[in-house]
Amino acid sequence: MEFAELIKTPRVDNVVLHRPFYTAVEGTLCLTGHHLILSSRQDNTEELWLLHSNIDAIDKRFVGSLGTIIIKCKDFRIIQLDIPGMEECLNIASSIEALSTLDSVTLMYPFFYRPMFEVIEDGWHSFLPEQEFEFYSSATSEWRLSYVNKDFSICPSYPPTVIVPKSIDDEALRKVAAFRHGGRFPVLSYYHKKNGMVIMRSGQPLTGTNGRRCKEDEKLINATLRAGKRGYLIDTRSLNVAQQARAKGGGFEQEAHYPQWRRIHKSIERYHVLQESLIKLVEACNEQTHNMDRWLGKLEASNWLTHIKEILTTACLAAQCIDREGASVLIHGTEGTDSTLQVTSLAQIILEPRSRTIRGFEALIEREWLQAGHPFQQRCAQSAYCSSKQKWEAPVFLLFLDCVWQILRQFPCSFEFNEHFLIMLFEHAYASQFGTFLGNNESERCKLKLQQKTMSLWSWVNRPSELSKFTNPLFEANNLVIWPSVAPQSLQLWEGIFLRWSRSSKYLDEAYEEMVNIIEYNKELQAKVNVLRRQLAELETEDGLRESP
Repeated sequence: MEFAELIKTPRVDNVVLHRPFYTAVEGTLCLTGHHLILSSRQDNTEELWLLHSNIDAIDKRFVGSLGTIIIKCKDFRIIQLDIPGMEECLNIASSIEALSTLDSVTLMYPFFYRPMFEVIEDGWHSFLPEQEFEFYSSATSEWRLSYVNKDFSICPSYPPTVIVPKSIDDEALRKVAAFRHGGRFPVLSYYHKKNGMVIMRSGQPLTGTNGRRCKEDEKLINATLRAGKRGYLIDTRSLNVAQQARAKGGGFEQEAHYPQWRRIHKSIERYHVLQESLIKLVEACNEQTHNMDRWLGKLEASNWLTHIKEILTTACLAAQCIDREGASVLIHGTEGTDSTLQVTSLAQIILEPRSRTIRGFEALIEREWLQAGHPFQQRCAQSAYCSSKQKWEAPVFLLFLDCVWQILRQFPCSFEFNEHFLIMLFEHAYASQFGTFLGNNESERCKLKLQQKTMSLWSWVNRPSELSKFTNPLFEANNLVIWPSVAPQSLQLWEGIFLRWSRSSKYLDEAYEEMVNIIEYNKELQAKVNVLRRQLAELETEDGLRESP
């Protein structure tokens, strides 16, 4: 298919653009295969370059021969185009609709994008499982790398390389995979160097109504326990939902077969419930009401902060089991690709200082989201405005980023990255020139040949010129476990995401700049103090030498 077939009117003059925080501007609208571009001859006006993949929904309306297109973006922006001529307006609208809903992944912009910057580091090879294993192997010899899934035949949503207990061979892993949802047998998610406890993750066991069991599964899980120690099974579904899953062939671990493990159910919502929550929240944030009761009522009705609280509470529980109880943990829901990953990754933010650095956080996203099989292509296909909802869309990753922001806000000096870093990741998960978030798992990314045909997001982010934008000036390395408050009073609406198009951040940005300047000035003064101290010490030494006979 040629893009030209979809573009009925490639160019229209005298189009007026309205967008947040800019005055209306008249210019020429151009449509390309991947971008909507509006450029103006007026002085000091910034061109609009909008990826078609960032468009969530469009509305049209007409007054006489003047047409208006309202574009609602996946990053929650709303843009208005006033187009002279009804035919041109209809043509532009139908072209945008067609180009923003392309079925084939290989027609998306990352396959056509060519970087204008020098690639210093190939991000596709920055965070391999072997490197992670090397990090752990210095502290323990009880684990090994398994290549049992090297052709993705055991588990299509797992990477080719996983970390498993050394005492469990590949044949046993094959049997365990047949007993777990989607072949997702328990694998290592995190090793706590302080006490040797681990977090593992998996899919639900396929016990069914007959209470089916798997000796190899029991052996694998028990291999993570120390003598005389108990472990915790954290199921991210309510007991009722887990019991209902048995009727469909799923289920949960029976106490009789896993006597050393205590099962805890923590209900975390998924799928359409989360999607509806996001839609209601964005609707509330966009409403220009000055009625306090109405705003608070809509915020509460969205349940967004309740979901944040549920996820953070479960992550804190997992971290407490590891650090305070000295017990290992296995986490799963149904598939183990959504709420499971939210909990395992947030527990690591709490427990592991490395995950609070820029590279450590990138490694966490690679390991616990991309390689672990979170279906980004499905979950992020639409955002808060699209009316044609599929059942698999859900803001799972955005909820995770929001939880990280809540912790960052409570511990502003413990993170090397800033809020802009989290916002950038949200934007690229939904629409990007990079191939990192394309596909639903490693198997799909392999078939698409993303490493050969697209650029990694990390290749761009990890260049010094970009890193400086995402670095937190308040950062001071904190090697302690950090315990966030999950009290309702401690959780706030993330204005940087949900209110950024309705409330100007001009004054906040100016205050941030001033803070950076003060910190830099403080560093300069500190350096001068250190020089003067050295000079004083040298002078005192010389005086001492002169005075000695």
